[in-house]
Amino acid sequence: MPLSVAVSGASGYAGGEILRLLAAHPEVEIRTVTAHSNAGQPLIDHQPHLRSLRHLTLQPSTPEVLAGHDIVFLALPHGQSGQYTEALADTALVIDAGADHRLTSSDDWDAFYGGAFHEPWAYGVPELLIGSDGAKQREKLVGASRIAAPGCNASTVALSLAPGVAAGVIDPADIVTVLAVGPSGAGKSLKTNLLAAEILGSANPYAIGGTHRHIPEIRQALRGAGASGDIRISFTPVLVPMSRGILATSTAPIAPGVTDAQIRDAWRNAYADETFVQLLPEGSFPRTADVVGANTALMGLAIDRAAGRVVVVTAVDNLAKGIAGAAIQSMNIALGFAETTGLSVNGVAP
Repeated sequence: MPLSVAVSGASGYAGGEILRLLAAHPEVEIRTVTAHSNAGQPLIDHQPHLRSLRHLTLQPSTPEVLAGHDIVFLALPHGQSGQYTEALADTALVIDAGADHRLTSSDDWDAFYGGAFHEPWAYGVPELLIGSDGAKQREKLVGASRIAAPGCNASTVALSLAPGVAAGVIDPADIVTVLAVGPSGAGKSLKTNLLAAEILGSANPYAIGGTHRHIPEIRQALRGAGASGDIRISFTPVLVPMSRGILATSTAPIAPGVTDAQIRDAWRNAYADETFVQLLPEGSFPRTADVVGANTALMGLAIDRAAGRVVVVTAVDNLAKGIAGAAIQSMNIALGFAETTGLSVNGVAP
């Protein structure tokens, strides 16, 4: 019998992508979808692409409605998931797509989010290295009952640089990363800077100068990968006119005495056996168009000896691998399903 699933925030972008992927998953049944202001309306009015779920009506996002399911996904604005933790104590698996359970430091939470701090849950990035011995985060997801899905920008940068940190071939004290991002990462709420008239034909930087909320999440992930001492990150996201996608260009200094072969081996060894994180051949670099709809992170590596830096360019679909795909991949691991169940490495083209 398939496991019953409830998805909160189902009228939003992240909730809609979770539903799209779950609809093709053979081990689960989507029984309940919830929303706040849109409660009482047909799901299909807000997610018209989800034709197989047109029979569902959005119910209120209350603990009572969400309880009684095997799996609950919380696709809510930051700061709202924590209120459900105790109410869902009897739920076998809860996956939070917000930030409430990602950070281990209450100081970081206070500095970048504010409000009540909640306990950290298992971090939902299976391929992330957690030390120099090759261990990965998926080991901590096996049998997990509470999972924090990642921030899309944070996991993209962390996956980009963790191999170099774990192998000691880069210096994390001087990381520079610039990300071209699609506006769907900011959610569905109406905001002037996200209107088509403001975005089309333009590139718009935001959260400049160390203010982006994903910075402490990146530091935390790289610290887990083995970084010691200062982790300094110059992080600049830029909104570009594509609905979905992240193209992250991340650079860090080459550690003293490290050879080109050692650098390439660090990334090649880290991801050689991974299905969803793929290092491209030398000289090749990804496009966001190649990962639309896929649970895939495509990565290109360059060694800039003139600048003394490693350059990693990574493309992901911010709604798929960036959050919903990572959440379902982590669900599969936690419940003992094949990790690839319901997920595809193939994108949509053109």
